[in-house]
Amino acid sequence: QVQLVESGGGLVQAGGSLRLTCAASGRTFSSFAVGWFRQAPGKGREFVVALDWSAVYVADSVKGRFTISRDNAKNTVTLQMHSLKTEQTAVYYCAATERKCGIYYDNREYNYWGQGTQVTVSS
Repeated sequence: QVQLVESGGGLVQAGGSLRLTCAASGRTFSSFAVGWFRQAPGKGREFVVALDWSAVYVADSVKGRFTISRDNAKNTVTLQMHSLKTEQTAVYYCAATERKCGIYYDNREYNYWGQGTQVTVSS
């Protein structure tokens, strides 16, 4: 079992930046592929970015603006977001899976989820 806790959400103006952190406890985070998803009101959960043990996967909608990184010493994964847009207002979730060669843009691949953190981008 691994427990995930997201932090760093908040209110930011359009064009601004925000950094979200996912902290893991109970297991070593390096054993997992980790993804970030978001869910806006009335919409489904949308893939944002993920990383496994050798690659990073990024949704087209955030390429060049969002990056993901892992800090094994701190047992955390960070999502750095730049040039935020109002339509990216959502609850952002961290997720983890031990599955190798998974389809990491599919939320069904993940069996551990954090509680989510709200990101609000104002105009």
